[in-house]
Amino acid sequence: MSANESPESGLIEHLIELRARLMRALIGLGVVLLGLMPFSRQIYTWLAQPLISQLPNGQSMIATNPAGAFFAPLKLTFFVAVFIAVPWLLYQLWAFVAPGLYAREKRLAVPLLATSVLLFYIGCAFAYFLVLPAVFHFLTTFRPEVIAITPDANAYLDFVLAIFFAFGSSFELPVAMVILTLLGWITPQQFKDGRGYAIVGIFVLAAVLTPPDVVSQLMLAIPMCLLYELGIHASRWLVPAKSDEPQAS
Repeated sequence: MSANESPESGLIEHLIELRARLMRALIGLGVVLLGLMPFSRQIYTWLAQPLISQLPNGQSMIATNPAGAFFAPLKLTFFVAVFIAVPWLLYQLWAFVAPGLYAREKRLAVPLLATSVLLFYIGCAFAYFLVLPAVFHFLTTFRPEVIAITPDANAYLDFVLAIFFAFGSSFELPVAMVILTLLGWITPQQFKDGRGYAIVGIFVLAAVLTPPDVVSQLMLAIPMCLLYELGIHASRWLVPAKSDEPQAS
């Protein structure tokens, strides 16, 4: 802020910039959503494949709500659009906050943002290609013969989105550990010393976030334990950088 610039005018400029970034973010999301709308049915069919492949031949999903068959694909398409547009949305956020950051903060923020997005995508891909087929195979294999599985379209969508969010968020563990280290709240040695407690906490968290079956719990807990070790090494590597003095951009 210049010497002759009042605080009120500076605040108005920030609000105008914020509005512009929000509009650009929403426009980008809208463009992706409009591009995906014609393929909403195909997208839902693709998402349902891990379950449909485990059902008896000729059996499919049902919609207990008459409008469910219409709104479920639309709801999924919106979430897929958000999923695809995340880099654009984060870029708008970054463009708004970057001018107020120090040079060193900028150097650290960019790789942390990129890594967090990549890990979230990896977590969702891991859930779709490995976890969901294994979970549905387990559930359909050990069900009693007198029970027929007739999944509801909306209930299935909510279940899968919850799985994606659980795995995508859990795969952010190394980034969270690095941030805690950079803030000076926890040291890499404390992470190492608390490994046993962390493993217990990971298995408890996996039991809470996943369906009540052993397969999905193990498939979340084991990667999180490996990611915890990765977070320890990444935090240890970044510790020497904390002693650098921040320089204004």
